[in-house]
Amino acid sequence: MELDKMDENDWKYHGEGNKSLVVSHVQHPRVLRLLKYPAEDSENPPQTAEQAYRQIQNIVDFSSNVMSSLLGEKFIHSGEVVKLPLEFVRQLSIKVQHQRPAWRCDKVMDIYSGCALCLPNLTSPALHQPTHTPPLCIEIKPKCGFLPSPKHVSKDIKTKVCRYCMHQHYKVANGKWKRRSFYCPLDLFSGSLKQPHSKEGSDESPDMNSLLHHLRPYFLHANNRMNCHVTCKAVLNDFIQVLVNALLSSGGGDGGVVADRQAEGRSFCEASIFNKERIRHGSRGLPTDSVLFRILQTQMLDTLDIEGLYPLYRQVEQHLQGFPKERTRLQIEGPYNEAFLEKLQKCPAEDDGSVEYAVAKVHQYRVAMTAKDCSIMVALVPSSEEEEDNEKPPAFSYSASILDLDPKPFDSIPRQLRLDQKIVTCYLRTGGALPKGPVREKEDCTLLFHPM
Repeated sequence: MELDKMDENDWKYHGEGNKSLVVSHVQHPRVLRLLKYPAEDSENPPQTAEQAYRQIQNIVDFSSNVMSSLLGEKFIHSGEVVKLPLEFVRQLSIKVQHQRPAWRCDKVMDIYSGCALCLPNLTSPALHQPTHTPPLCIEIKPKCGFLPSPKHVSKDIKTKVCRYCMHQHYKVANGKWKRRSFYCPLDLFSGSLKQPHSKEGSDESPDMNSLLHHLRPYFLHANNRMNCHVTCKAVLNDFIQVLVNALLSSGGGDGGVVADRQAEGRSFCEASIFNKERIRHGSRGLPTDSVLFRILQTQMLDTLDIEGLYPLYRQVEQHLQGFPKERTRLQIEGPYNEAFLEKLQKCPAEDDGSVEYAVAKVHQYRVAMTAKDCSIMVALVPSSEEEEDNEKPPAFSYSASILDLDPKPFDSIPRQLRLDQKIVTCYLRTGGALPKGPVREKEDCTLLFHPM
């Protein structure tokens, strides 16, 4: 990119999350991720340009030096910080404003620092071998794939129902969502080819019809289906089969060794619609070089649950109140380098009472929370027509990438504890008795389909 020749007309709105907005280049496979802050701060930015630059550099360092080592370099695209002309950023903000969802407009794009994160556009056909049909790109928010140990939780329900399913009930009860989702992360992380299949929605729903409209051209050739009367179920099953193959692919790293999940204890969620099937058949396990396995292993650095971790957080906080200069040595706000990674990897197995142990466990928890909140972007690239065998399901090559790997703030831990308590209390109060149905709300939708 020639930063001195930036033109807002070369970029288009791509999407946004809670903390940042993304635009993509109309010709080149690049995206820019820009920070957001509350609309009430639009004329008084909450941080300086230097602080914004450091925040984005921390994201890059955390991704490249910490998460890349834990999750695997082949899945990570850390990007680089760029300094953009302020006039370009302001004009870009004006251009994309009308394309933003109304419920996202409580925050505005940072137009004062000029700082952004430049990344490859993983949905761009230019990144893949050209075929007659562009790649399918699917973004999945897997969420936490295991249940906590009973040693560290005060409510037994947390060892039976996963955090995601309980959070669903909390959001429905508080009016944020109209219905709960049938998705359960423990089904996805089970490694079973059957359990990840979704039963959400109906063939007549607008979202389902839109999805099928985009999927049909990719799957009509399978099993000699050379007509437009292919059943919705057949198209979806073929699609899900290809997607699951991508998620379970070992990538050739170690021959596809499958990890046994029996040592984890209970690996099914009582709120899942598949829990009886899981109890009957157990978990197949995940190939140890698959994207799902690497995410799950990193999530499981949270060995204490927020309840067991909070006393250690308080120990660190009290230590810092007495010795504020220790924040630097203990790397509370970074830098996220090899030394930070070493701290959490060499944490003693038992609590020796030291502040170093407490800090290491807090760092482990923060890394685990990032893994619990990450996204997986799967790109499915159709084979050429010459390579297709109409007697078999359609052939795709695929790649998986892990996104949204920002470090979680040290001072967010008390808020995490309060939220956990609210979620569990709500679930126990309602007994999990909320209407079942498809989720249709906001950013926590499990599957996002990106039409090209």
